[in-house]
Amino acid sequence: MAETAAAPPRTARLGFLGVGWIGRQRMIAAHSAGAATVVGVADLDGMAARTAADDVGCDTVVADLDALLALELDGVVIATPTGLHARHVAAALRAGIPVFAQKPLARTEEETRRLVGLARERDLRLGVDMSYRHLAATRAALDRLHAGAIGTVHAVELTFHNAYGPDKGWARDVALAGGGALLDLGCHLLDLASLFLGRLDAVAVHADLFSGGRRLPPDPRVVEDLALAQLTLGGGEAVRLACSWWLPMGADAVIELTFLGSRGALRIANVGGSFFDFEAVEIHGRSLERLVGPPDDWGPRALLEWARALPHAPGFDPEVERLGDVAGVIDRILGR
Repeated sequence: MAETAAAPPRTARLGFLGVGWIGRQRMIAAHSAGAATVVGVADLDGMAARTAADDVGCDTVVADLDALLALELDGVVIATPTGLHARHVAAALRAGIPVFAQKPLARTEEETRRLVGLARERDLRLGVDMSYRHLAATRAALDRLHAGAIGTVHAVELTFHNAYGPDKGWARDVALAGGGALLDLGCHLLDLASLFLGRLDAVAVHADLFSGGRRLPPDPRVVEDLALAQLTLGGGEAVRLACSWWLPMGADAVIELTFLGSRGALRIANVGGSFFDFEAVEIHGRSLERLVGPPDDWGPRALLEWARALPHAPGFDPEVERLGDVAGVIDRILGR
């Protein structure tokens, strides 16, 4: 009796809500990688939606999320302003549809934990575009940490300075965005710190927030363009964080995470001021070894991983729960 060939893995059928620059780029990447079939696109700008749909050969452009959820979907990708995530993500989950959302998942810890709890309750995969987790440099550094190369980490320095700032008005409105440079850039730093340290249970927080060089009070009514913070975690670890928009740093970006251990250090850093090129190095005394460097096509990996899992594992992934702790630390730094 002839053997029957195994059926090829099914490709996830996805809808995309919001096709600004990042949403459109992620959609094209998922289509080009064969990780998804785009079955519907929605955006407030109908012309942008039509153009983006044409990029991936999708015939269906709809008016809003309700119409998108009425299609036969395995999942929906949401790249709308942060202030709309709580409503959009919750609506999709309540409709029984797994979600992949742009970062940050929500504006506050309360919103974040509510959405994660809803995904857990409905047993649906909730992904968030925490893209720096998927750097080859991050993976290489984590491998060395888990191999015991630097001993126990006791201090961490986290830096993300962006010479540019957001070009969308909503991102500078604290009610819509939830925060400024800290929420935009610091969420990546703290998420990566949680991979290396485990739970971010801050027992002490000191923060300095600024906008246009002016010091801001706790729980500011304007978004911060510079955030500096010192955290002490429950295990005694010290975390120092600095992130900004528009700060004069002599490069497009300065992105660096250093993990200081009892026997050495690990560093993940951008190369030559690039937003896209990263390296990981292991440091012992005055010597260092480069573990990995560019090139590395890391940008869409979070979405591709989520999309490829949907046909066989659409249920809740507890990994997303760590974002509640990250959001809690951000709330404390912002003094709310």
